[in-house]
Amino acid sequence: MVIYEADVPGVGKRYEVEVDDGERAVVIVHHDGKRELFRRPDPDADAEKLFEFTSEQAREVATSLEGTDFQPLDLDAVDVPLGGAIIEWVEVPDGSPLAGETFADANIGRHTGVTVAAIQRGDETIGNPGADTTLEPGDILVVIGSRDEQDALASLLETGGDGGGD
Repeated sequence: MVIYEADVPGVGKRYEVEVDDGERAVVIVHHDGKRELFRRPDPDADAEKLFEFTSEQAREVATSLEGTDFQPLDLDAVDVPLGGAIIEWVEVPDGSPLAGETFADANIGRHTGVTVAAIQRGDETIGNPGADTTLEPGDILVVIGSRDEQDALASLLETGGDGGGD
């Protein structure tokens, strides 16, 4: 990872890091300790201000990002009691081809291998959704499956599939 650093005369320092396909996160550190966080969609675009932090807030956020209180697991190297399966919470995105389909029509298990254990829909939790349950944009699916199966679900939610039966 490359972090670009530059002096900002009379202000402090600017740090930029590429986060995704040319998109950059930009942090301006002021001489008084204030930090501003910007998003630059591409190198030629103007940066959009996202947040402003006091010095203390910036230290707390940095501690969280650094993971000093919590270390995420490398799930590819961890032996879990579910035989390689993990539990994930996956949102049905707006515009998903599966939105509006029933579980029977979407046939998620056959296409991906995951098991949908529940749906969180607003304040409502639907446990063990049936074949006639309709998927809606914004639904949070609680799914069990391997990392590859989880990836297949993410792809299916974005691109759809042949739906339907065999």
